[in-house]
Amino acid sequence: MLIAQITDIHLGFDPDNPVEFNRKRLDRAIEDLLALDPAPDVLFATGDLIDRGDLESYRRLDNALSVCPFPVFMCMGNHDMRATFCQQFPDVPTNNGFVQYEVEQGGMRFLVLDTLEEGRHGGAFCEVRAHWLKERLAEKQDVPTIIIQHHPPVEVGISWMNTHPEEPWVARLGECLKGQKQVVAILCGHIHRMIQAHWYGIPIAICPSTAPQVALNLKEIDPENPDGRNMIIADPPAFALHWWNGRELISHFDTADDHVMLARYDENMQPLVKSLLAERPNE
Repeated sequence: MLIAQITDIHLGFDPDNPVEFNRKRLDRAIEDLLALDPAPDVLFATGDLIDRGDLESYRRLDNALSVCPFPVFMCMGNHDMRATFCQQFPDVPTNNGFVQYEVEQGGMRFLVLDTLEEGRHGGAFCEVRAHWLKERLAEKQDVPTIIIQHHPPVEVGISWMNTHPEEPWVARLGECLKGQKQVVAILCGHIHRMIQAHWYGIPIAICPSTAPQVALNLKEIDPENPDGRNMIIADPPAFALHWWNGRELISHFDTADDHVMLARYDENMQPLVKSLLAERPNE
């Protein structure tokens, strides 16, 4: 099964521009996903779908994603607003006012979490949301399960974007996931960089954004001393492609950019391909 992921789209950052920069970047990423062979089975858009929570930007997002021939599922990020999101996407399930729901595709189970606290940049996960997750995890424990959410529950080292490990929501989510062996991965966004980690024994894959990326700088930041460091960089839009082979989840990351081709599969490369495949056990 192929699971595509995009994140941190931030449509509406330039609200009065119908051909805004972030829309062009999103379209380029979707164009690359549509060109994949084999095609993704499903696409998850993991939060910060728009920048200012407005209905018009959600309408433009709906338009941009309408070209996808595969199912598209979304979760809330800190720039999203539930009321306007649900107005544009009334068919997306909610639970006790939170955009939390379950998806089953290709023999896998996806639990989409809502880590939004409106008005706060960082994540949140209250008792109501935790109760829903505990109930879902108690079901179908023999089905491989992936958690989908916006905020990563780990400290990533970029201090102005970090999740503090002692935040209450992190402990609450950890209590839900502790010992849940059917959970094979957590897929996140928020950081605008490709990052991989482990947490409670669960692999975490943080997808880079379709909007501009965050600069890599692991030096502590001083809120009283602007030091001129790079913070946002115009690296190409990016996406993730997670391959479930029936045993493990393997995560690939790519940029939606022109790649310089150095070799193609032609008669010159055929001997190499044949020799590599000949080394494998017969299936």
